[in-house]
Amino acid sequence: MLKLALPLLFLSFACSVSAQEVNELDKRNGFKDIKLGTAVDSVKGLKFKKDFKEANEFAAKSYTVEHPDYEKIGEVSISKIELKSYKGLIYEILVVADKDPRLMKALESIYGLAEYDLKKETYFWKTDNIILKFRSHSKSHLELAYNSMIVRKMMKEDRGKKVEAIANDF
Repeated sequence: MLKLALPLLFLSFACSVSAQEVNELDKRNGFKDIKLGTAVDSVKGLKFKKDFKEANEFAAKSYTVEHPDYEKIGEVSISKIELKSYKGLIYEILVVADKDPRLMKALESIYGLAEYDLKKETYFWKTDNIILKFRSHSKSHLELAYNSMIVRKMMKEDRGKKVEAIANDF
């Protein structure tokens, strides 16, 4: 009985620790002080890039961010930060940084072990509210992409409202 109880106790402890670490992703809600689901115009160093259609349907805006606060992650240089917004709310943060193995180690120390998508060659952490993807961007750069599931859900709800409005017009 003790032989069975000890591994089960360890497994339940490991699962609760892992869940707590992934919850840190929700707690941080973005990159540095750029938070998902917040007003895009509150970001320092914001520069409008273009209007576009997300998924060929939703009117969205793309921005770059250039500010000294976002030039490095520790000692690792950041080459680019881009934001996407829908109805003025940030739903995606893209950070491109120099390749450095310490980035993955740091992410796993905060969020726990990543899952791996073999097809997309991407590591990721996921909660109900956020997905953080980590992958190679080029030979010398890595990419971190934070996505808000809350704002994406809002997009789907807006699509449903459009369909409903058309249906009601018959």
